[in-house]
Amino acid sequence: MQLIRKDDLSLAVLEPFDFSILRNYYLANREHLAPWEPTRTDDYFTAANIKDVINSRYEQFIARTALHLCALNEERMVAEVNFTNIVTGAFQSCNLGFSVERSSEGHGVMTKVLKLGIEYIFEEYRLHRIQANYMPSNRRSPQVLARCGFRVEGYAREYLKIAGKWEDHVLTSLINSQRIE
Repeated sequence: MQLIRKDDLSLAVLEPFDFSILRNYYLANREHLAPWEPTRTDDYFTAANIKDVINSRYEQFIARTALHLCALNEERMVAEVNFTNIVTGAFQSCNLGFSVERSSEGHGVMTKVLKLGIEYIFEEYRLHRIQANYMPSNRRSPQVLARCGFRVEGYAREYLKIAGKWEDHVLTSLINSQRIE
């Protein structure tokens, strides 16, 4: 299901029959993404599990509790942007996670994908705030987030268990009124 198209990129919510797109992306980038993600066993990458992941993500999309967008260049997935833990009411906020394939790093792909996704989530979901966090050892994410208008708000010790180890994270956010176009 294509939601956004700009130039050579489409942002789409994958449907269950699209599982091979996500699986191919994860398999091709397994080593590249491993330092920045929770530990993934071989079972995570099976077709059956990826189908379950997409089913769950699609249900979250329908319920408007999360929005998982895959960035496609033709039929090949080059990045993903995930808006999770969407809360409405007085909070009107979500968490942001993202990844880009190794060969697209440093070419502006992630910034373009994030800006498109952020515009969509703010306009369609009417959110006020997006929170994004990164490990201090990550050199690329803070640059991408800054280009998208995120501001540092704090530091959380042992915030997430990444690659089997509790890691500190820098906390950032983007308020809808602070967006950079």
